[in-house]
Amino acid sequence: MTKIQGRNPQQAMSSLNIQGFSYDERSGVLPGLLASLADCGGWVLDRRALSSRTMELRVEVQLRSILDLYGTIVAAGLELTRSSHMALTDLCTCRRNLTAMSDLGQVVTVRMEISFLEEITLHSLLESGSAPA
Repeated sequence: MTKIQGRNPQQAMSSLNIQGFSYDERSGVLPGLLASLADCGGWVLDRRALSSRTMELRVEVQLRSILDLYGTIVAAGLELTRSSHMALTDLCTCRRNLTAMSDLGQVVTVRMEISFLEEITLHSLLESGSAPA
């Protein structure tokens, strides 16, 4: 869980790890997601492939924009895990209850792990030589 480390705007909030997945192809999801992250005020610090089907993005965003970030992720078509939804909801609640502008300016680092899943079809099973279970 994320905790505010004080009222000093120089201090950052703890990082947040979220996981999501998509059945769409990476080439269709990532460009739109990256553009949307920039539009909501996010800065992509790092982007790397963890495997042929999994990407990791590290994004920084000010707390005041966390709701926009949440909406951007969902609008991009990513399905989030239950714990990821809860973590983002907690941050949105935290944001709503802060009143000082310096608190809203705190930077949140979000590590997103995105898995690109492909739907298993009879055709793909036949091509791979596997038998359906």
